[in-house]
Amino acid sequence: MHPAFSVIFLTTLLGAGQGLYLAMVTGQLYAVARFLPAQADQFYAVGSLVALLLLIAGLGASFFHLGRPERAWRAAAMWRTSWLSREVIVLPIVMALVFAYGVAHWFEWTQPLFQVGAALQVDLTLLLGVLGTIASLALFVCTAMIYAAVRFLQEWHTPLTVSNFLFLGAASGFMLAAAYSAYIGNPLVTFYGTWAVILTLVGLASRLAHLRRNARLKHKSTVQTAIGVRHASVVQKAQGATGGSFNTREFFHGRSQSLLERLRTVYLVLVFPIPVLLIGLSYLIGSSNLPIIAFFVQFAGLLIERWSFFAEARHPQNLYYQSVA
Repeated sequence: MHPAFSVIFLTTLLGAGQGLYLAMVTGQLYAVARFLPAQADQFYAVGSLVALLLLIAGLGASFFHLGRPERAWRAAAMWRTSWLSREVIVLPIVMALVFAYGVAHWFEWTQPLFQVGAALQVDLTLLLGVLGTIASLALFVCTAMIYAAVRFLQEWHTPLTVSNFLFLGAASGFMLAAAYSAYIGNPLVTFYGTWAVILTLVGLASRLAHLRRNARLKHKSTVQTAIGVRHASVVQKAQGATGGSFNTREFFHGRSQSLLERLRTVYLVLVFPIPVLLIGLSYLIGSSNLPIIAFFVQFAGLLIERWSFFAEARHPQNLYYQSVA
């Protein structure tokens, strides 16, 4: 498939924004459970603001992929059958909950609303945090299922697509939370950094499983089925005047297989081992800069990873247009 940069930025920015929001709520829940010291409300408010900005940037990137942006609202009409429609509906709900969570912390609306059991006092921020967490997880599923539900693109049609979007997005968000904590000198940098490493390693296992699965795929369509000729040896030599058509531009990336393999190596290094090593090194030498570098290195790697994800999907129409594809 042809990777559109608007979709690459959309999915990676949304993932980082959702992950950062989940990190903020996780930190608050740990503080409520007294596993971590309570933080000032402004810490969660600013973190939520950064998450919201990432979500807005991702939404803005998506408009560059639309031929008629003024008709984007119509995408929500097919919510019964379309994961894209469900994403269009869930995304503003997540943005509204992230905004409300940040506002509630900023104005310190932390008076208990009700009590659960003997010790757990639920205030507005905690309630919004739980609702936002559910909505964020739903958004991860909706975004990933847009691709995982496409049966004829076998590289995408797997639950591993959903797990990759979830864990890689969450890892980048927790990595950003560690960078944010390091930047302001908050002691939670160790907490967020440790979670970022755990999520990165889980994401590595999921992505490697995805690559291993795709390498063993037996495609249902062949050159013979593409053109309806049963001869054992069918080779297209030229397309003539149809070469370079819409189909060849839209459904193929136009790059060599060797480039895809090199990019695969690059993103596997940038997304996984280097950020983990940088976080570990920051613990050893007490550096506040290394978590920040770790986030930017991982996010750059995720942009390459998402480009490869789209490029590695082989659209069956390329069997027909094989001489150009």
